[in-house]
Amino acid sequence: MPTSESLLPTWRAALASDEWFAACSNELQDVLLRLGLLRQLEHGQSLFSRGDSADGLCCVMAGGLYIGAISADGQHAELAYLEPYQWFGEIGLIDGLPRTHNAVADGETRVLVVPRRPLLDWLDAHPEHWRELARLVCQKLRVTFVVLEELALLPLEERIQRRLCLLAQGYGSRGAPRRRIRLGQEVLARMLGVSRQSVNKALKTLESRGFLRLHYGEIELLE
Repeated sequence: MPTSESLLPTWRAALASDEWFAACSNELQDVLLRLGLLRQLEHGQSLFSRGDSADGLCCVMAGGLYIGAISADGQHAELAYLEPYQWFGEIGLIDGLPRTHNAVADGETRVLVVPRRPLLDWLDAHPEHWRELARLVCQKLRVTFVVLEELALLPLEERIQRRLCLLAQGYGSRGAPRRRIRLGQEVLARMLGVSRQSVNKALKTLESRGFLRLHYGEIELLE
């Protein structure tokens, strides 16, 4: 679905809550909005799967997306949970290689997809804006290094605490963190590579310490 001209000012204001987009030049913001196509997804529907061709830069506009993979024996691994207005797909945009993971809708979801070829043509004609795409890649790389360090060094309770803070901050893309995170314990367990029972026990401990409050399908951060 093409972007409606009447929606552009509203979308620009909403997308400005993402620190990467807000720091982009007006020229790049204009191109992303002008070229963007809106995809509507039902709950459980895939935006793309591992091995699909990289068709563009994406941004969640409503709903949420699970980013993960399924092993040969059917085991699920969740790497990230994306909410409005987080951008993704920059790796495939740059190297042109197939998608590395699956992206599946959580509830009714809308995604802005900026087609790869027109965006690359514009960037080739305006190479000074490649630096802005590099900032997005570096932001994700910094988060990856932090998560790998936590996995190697921290006990489970502290890893959960830090991962929830990371989700609340939109993986570093959001200035003011959210207080409530829509995330089930099973998904959180798959993100951390541990059992649901271990996650439940650690969450109960964190709740008793006053760090969080558990709700059905949600976790509320108190600190």
